[in-house]
Amino acid sequence: MEFELWWLLGIPVFFALGWIAARVDIKQLVSESRSLPRDYFRGLNFLLNEQPDKAIDAFIEIVKLDPETADMHFALGNLFRRRGETERAIRVHQNLLARPDLPQEQQVHAEFELGQDYLKAGLLDRAEETFNRLIETQYAAQARRALLEIFQREKEWPRAIEAALGLQESGAGARQKEIAQFYCELAQDALVHIHPDDALPLLEKALQADRKNVRATMLTGDAQLAMHDAEGALRTWRRVEQQSVPHVALVAQRLMDGYRTVGRPQEGVNLLKSYMAEASSIDLLEVVFKAVIELDGVDAAKQLVSEELRRTPTLLGLDKLLEARLMDVPAAHWAELSLVKNLVHGYTQKLARYQCSHCGFKARQFYWQCPGCSRWETYPPRRTEELNVMN
Repeated sequence: MEFELWWLLGIPVFFALGWIAARVDIKQLVSESRSLPRDYFRGLNFLLNEQPDKAIDAFIEIVKLDPETADMHFALGNLFRRRGETERAIRVHQNLLARPDLPQEQQVHAEFELGQDYLKAGLLDRAEETFNRLIETQYAAQARRALLEIFQREKEWPRAIEAALGLQESGAGARQKEIAQFYCELAQDALVHIHPDDALPLLEKALQADRKNVRATMLTGDAQLAMHDAEGALRTWRRVEQQSVPHVALVAQRLMDGYRTVGRPQEGVNLLKSYMAEASSIDLLEVVFKAVIELDGVDAAKQLVSEELRRTPTLLGLDKLLEARLMDVPAAHWAELSLVKNLVHGYTQKLARYQCSHCGFKARQFYWQCPGCSRWETYPPRRTEELNVMN
């Protein structure tokens, strides 16, 4: 293989070119570092020494000299807000807004960040005022979402409905589920104050927004019952099965009480048993168990629980079976069986929880809005152990 000598001459040439390029980069870096204001390094030093207040003062001086460094302040403000230091975040963004020569785009950005600071700090009045000023800007969608969150926190449901409708009209996504829940909140308040006639039109609007809203159907039955229309309430509550079969467990006690009111308790038991065959649930079993004891006696209740436990083996079901066994156990065995029952019951209390499918927040009672993440309709109507068995 023939080797050309001129390749050897190329090696030092390439080396020299690399050395020159490196020198140029170093000179540029040194030049840029010298052009940075002294306050920049002072601010960094204060941050490293955990003196954020002095760091902010130093960075503010930089903005006075060079408005282009405003991006650094936005980053600093976001850092403080995420760390929960909302007072410092507010101070950063307020000082930016105080700059008369700050470009319009950055002023709007600073106002949006300030609104988020107020929201994080719980200063809802100031946050609302700030986000309202941003409705006609490029931050309109984010401002509307923030306002919707504020109105929900303050339980201002009519304004929440208006904000949700505004988001829909702006093309920010459907909000039908939330709107239906807001109408349900208003109806719930009317029922609490014994105004069922005011609740019914609100619930109709809720169902117009979301035909599958189980809560609206349940509350409609409550309003009818409050107006002494028990038969109408029963017909309404039975419609829950058409909306969501698993949710019949939530309306089971209402149905059983309603059938007792109209003098047809056995019909109620038969209906709930048919629901159990279609959608097993420990809450549904609880209601049927008590009704069967009342109507047919302890032996029938034990048989009911035994059959359900074979079909869906859970510790919650076992706990219910032991409860039934204790009702007629011989005195000689009562203490021993009671001990077992108490041990199982103590453990099942940890399993008898509803769990949010979004954030995982667990609760003893069913919520339409998760207390952890504030999302609507994220709780399945079954306890966590039942969901694990099904999966």
